[in-house]
Amino acid sequence: MIEAMQSVTVSDAVQIAILYVAVYSVLRGAKGSRFGQALLGIGVLSSLAVIFSLVFHFDVLSRIIQFLLIYLAISSVVIFQPEIRRFLQTVGAFGYLEKPKHKANGAATPELIVDTLVELAKARMGALVAFERGISLRAYEATGVATDALFTAEIVKSIFTPPLPLHDGGVVMRDGRISSAHCIFPVSNNPDLIGSGMRHRAAVGLSEETDALVVVVSEERGQISIARNGRLFKYSPQQRESLIRWVIRAMPGQSQEEGFVGKLLVPLQKLLVRAPKTEEGQ
Repeated sequence: MIEAMQSVTVSDAVQIAILYVAVYSVLRGAKGSRFGQALLGIGVLSSLAVIFSLVFHFDVLSRIIQFLLIYLAISSVVIFQPEIRRFLQTVGAFGYLEKPKHKANGAATPELIVDTLVELAKARMGALVAFERGISLRAYEATGVATDALFTAEIVKSIFTPPLPLHDGGVVMRDGRISSAHCIFPVSNNPDLIGSGMRHRAAVGLSEETDALVVVVSEERGQISIARNGRLFKYSPQQRESLIRWVIRAMPGQSQEEGFVGKLLVPLQKLLVRAPKTEEGQ
């Protein structure tokens, strides 16, 4: 064991680190999406092919599985094109690296944002708010009206109060400010959303195309929903703390895990924290 550790060179350590970053980035980017599930399925089939080939010596069957995996990989590029495009955009976006600190002047706190959305939910006033993260939302801002306004309860209520001109559409948040209002978001074709309204379908659609966190306030049920990675999470206005945690993750400079370096060190930090407990258990 000691000899094996001594034989590890600096080049080997660098290659292991690069492989770790690549695998971790792919798994984190694909987590919770249909592409991630397909990636998991491909991994299971590949593992079975290796087991059949090495353990049971099923050479013919393993070759057939290998050919199937090749066609499956090619077809997955077509089937999961939106998910793959969003993942590549996330990797290529500069915001995926270290993000700028949250601005103190004019930037709303997560507590203020959630409290405002809770007020809208209790008043049964529909709303649609998207938080820009790594992938830019400027293309969707161009469909609306540029505002660059402070996020206050009064301004948000005036935007989403019908029949005012800006109430129909979504709001884009950048650095804790309202960047644009009355924006048009892509509508999801997910069959599970057939019974949902257009706001919920637009929220899920935007989360499928980008890495944005989208909040929906239902005017019918008085419920607050979070769209992330093509999935919809529903909360009641009383679940304030859970909603604040979502908004903290979406706003730059608020989460300790922001930035690529922070995301890279999170698993290592967890291992270091759990290490003393393991030794005590032994």
